[in-house]
Amino acid sequence: MKTKDELPDCPVATTVSLIGSKWKLLIIRNLLTRPWRFNELKKDLDGISQKVLTDSLRSMEEDGIVTRTVYAEVPPRVEYALSELGESLRPILDAMLAWGNAYKGAV
Repeated sequence: MKTKDELPDCPVATTVSLIGSKWKLLIIRNLLTRPWRFNELKKDLDGISQKVLTDSLRSMEEDGIVTRTVYAEVPPRVEYALSELGESLRPILDAMLAWGNAYKGAV
């Protein structure tokens, strides 16, 4: 997790720095429904590269938004899920969903 000194002073800028990329928002959207495996996310997020998905998941894990669980199986299974902090983003994404639907209805 970043320290207070590493984050912008502005709370909106802090939020954008943590989840502001297109791919992070879409990953979070998916993880709000259930835990996902890496290849499931890669397949569902049309156009994302393996590197960008890996980097985004690692970044959000470091920031405490996503948890990574490795199951001791053969072959190993890894699942990504939202942490409690990540779950607290639900109202933000719900508001984005509502706004997006309203915008689509207005055009």
